[in-house]
Amino acid sequence: MSPPVTLPSDDVVLKAVQEVTDQSRDLGKRPSVLAVARRLGLSNTTFRRSFPDIARQIGDARRNGTAPAAGAAADERQLSLHERNAKLRRSNTELSDHLELAIANIMRLTLENKRLREELEAASKVTRIGHPARSQAEQPPPT
Repeated sequence: MSPPVTLPSDDVVLKAVQEVTDQSRDLGKRPSVLAVARRLGLSNTTFRRSFPDIARQIGDARRNGTAPAAGAAADERQLSLHERNAKLRRSNTELSDHLELAIANIMRLTLENKRLREELEAASKVTRIGHPARSQAEQPPPT
C-alpha cells in the first residue's frame, strides 16, 4: 500500500489551476488535469480522486473548447508549423519523384547490362559454365 499523501489546500489547488491556465494560454494550448496534478506534485489519479469537481471543470473546459484562446505567440508558432509542414511535404514529394526516377534508371540499366553481356558473350563465343550447351538453333546469330 502506498504511503499517505499530504493533500494541498483548495486555495493552493486553485492557484495551481490558474498558473497552468495562464501558462497554457501563453502557449496556445488547453490546460490539462495532468499538468495541474504535476504542478502540485500529485499523481493524476490522486488529484482526480481528491478534487473531482476541479478535475471535472478542467476536463469540461478542455472538451468544450472553452480553454483560453491562443495568443499572438501561439498563432505565430502555428503559422510557422504550417509553413514547415508545407515545406516538408514539398520536399517529400520531390524526393519521391527522384526515387521513382532512380528506380526506373536502375531497371533500364539492368536490362541494358543484361543485353550487352549477352551480345559480348555471343561475339566472344563464350560458353556459360553450369548451363547445358545450347544447340545451334538456340544460339543468337553473331553480330
